[in-house]
Amino acid sequence: MTVLGTAALVLAGLALFVLGAALGHGAARRQQEHSADGEGARALAHGLHGAALAAAPLRAGLTPDTARKSARRLRPLLGTPALALTDDASVLAWDGAGDHHRAEVTALLARPPRARTFPLSCDDPRCPVRWGALLPLTADDPDGGERQQGALAVFAAEESTALVRAGEEAARRLSVGLELAGLDGLRARAHEAEVRALRAQISPHFIYNSLASIASFVRTDPQRARELLQEFADFTRYSFRREGDFTTLAEELRSIEQYLELARARFGRRLKVTLRIAPEVLPVTLPFLCLQPLVENALKHGLEGPVERLSVTIIAEDEGTEARVVVEDDGVGMEPERLRAILRGTAGPATGIGLSNVDGRLREVYGDDHGLVIETGVGAGTKITLRVPKFRPGIQARSAQG
Repeated sequence: MTVLGTAALVLAGLALFVLGAALGHGAARRQQEHSADGEGARALAHGLHGAALAAAPLRAGLTPDTARKSARRLRPLLGTPALALTDDASVLAWDGAGDHHRAEVTALLARPPRARTFPLSCDDPRCPVRWGALLPLTADDPDGGERQQGALAVFAAEESTALVRAGEEAARRLSVGLELAGLDGLRARAHEAEVRALRAQISPHFIYNSLASIASFVRTDPQRARELLQEFADFTRYSFRREGDFTTLAEELRSIEQYLELARARFGRRLKVTLRIAPEVLPVTLPFLCLQPLVENALKHGLEGPVERLSVTIIAEDEGTEARVVVEDDGVGMEPERLRAILRGTAGPATGIGLSNVDGRLREVYGDDHGLVIETGVGAGTKITLRVPKFRPGIQARSAQG
């Protein structure tokens, strides 16, 4: 089949996809069912599958590696002898014949960004690349505008309107992949901001109180002061690490033990802590800094008022496909309405940031059915339960030592 014929079939498939998106899946399905052209239906299926495969690598952004993978998948779909993907300044990947035309394509990128066709001069009589089309890859700007991130270049031995139209549809699909990459980036930055908020909550009061407690032992018990200083160093190193969105339950619990050791130095016999941890759940992966805010909440609110003694129990146990973690205290508790305000983020500045932050991150990662479950009442203490799947594709812990 000629390049023109292949492009026409692909264009038909991609055009049907656009029509289906506009009219709804039901209308597109009815059009397929009533179409007398079986070749067009096969082109639709082939076009959709191929375009999805070609756009998938760009979810990681537009780089030489992702462009190479995308170009390699897209060229057979369009049936062209050569295909290239660029950023806004250079050719990132060239698939097929005619790589010696790379400089000519690069020169075109210096012109104002727009779709254009162009002839190519070549002294090699065997070269199948004599004509090309440069088609922009765009993404939305935060201000509502549109910016060009790169371009798709398709080539043939002669001018082909059908190939241009098929290339335009392919460029739209690739642009969707880049849009998703931008959304992934925004989500990652939002998550990073949430973790920074937790760190900011830890730093002012906890660091001051911990150092004051350590200082109180310097003269009376120097060995104890040295031990607490080491716990403080290890805790802050873990809490303020920059790499990794996830950690293991073992590392999170180790950080909590350090936190509690520093808290015991401050509160002495007023604080009693019980841990019941099932060894089989220690390797389970969960969001970084997910448990420490729950323990901090128990101490901060549990010891409010004239409470002489606070008991905190931390349980981690195996529940089939999930790990169940409970942080419970017998402190003063709180009004249910106050708890709802905390989780909504309307309880006032710096109030309950940790709880709402953890609840939001758990829901984002695992779904709404994995948010925090909190039981409390005035004078009844507080019990916070969370469940995390033992395994979730794409979620991997980074070692604190990494």
